[in-house]
Amino acid sequence: MSVEINNESGLAADEDALRELAQYVIDQMETHPLADLSMLLVDEAHMTNLHEKWMEEPGPTDVLSFPMDELRPHSMAGPNRARGRDSDEPEPVLLGDVVLCPQVAAVQAKQHGHSTQAELELLTVHGVLHLLGYDHAEPEEEAEMFGLQNELLRDWRDESAANDAAASQAPVDGAADEAAGDEAAGGPPESGEGREGPALCRPPGG
Repeated sequence: MSVEINNESGLAADEDALRELAQYVIDQMETHPLADLSMLLVDEAHMTNLHEKWMEEPGPTDVLSFPMDELRPHSMAGPNRARGRDSDEPEPVLLGDVVLCPQVAAVQAKQHGHSTQAELELLTVHGVLHLLGYDHAEPEEEAEMFGLQNELLRDWRDESAANDAAASQAPVDGAADEAAGDEAAGGPPESGEGREGPALCRPPGG
């Protein structure tokens, strides 16, 4: 599985986090072990061009998804059920492209009361789910897609927070020995700093 990110938006974003999140969603949905995904962050002008060309709607939008290979979920019961995986398929598959616009995300983030990065993470999950065949044209589809989207995002954040906490408690290699040596020498341990067809998506905040 590989996720490539290219940021052409002119705004900084935590690209490593977005990549990890996209990989997490693909893994949890049990898509294809060799699935490839491309993510592109663009400015408002570029997104406006894509939005008008493919959706025939004016102005920029927050995220567009361009599915490639036809991978569709087999089960709609939850994120840990098999979705779209074909164990007999030996060749890598291209899920498609997710295009994000951080400028639009920043405006929406302010409206929703969270950070631009949090909005980009929400849009990343939403865009990947579109590539996997989810949609929100009908009320039932919307309830299912947004419920799954929020569950995946919450679980990923919980897992990331747990990993960060574990990493912060782990000693830096050699630090314990250095501290012991300092104390044996009669001096305090040295302090130091530690040594990261398109679908139109307009998900709600939260």
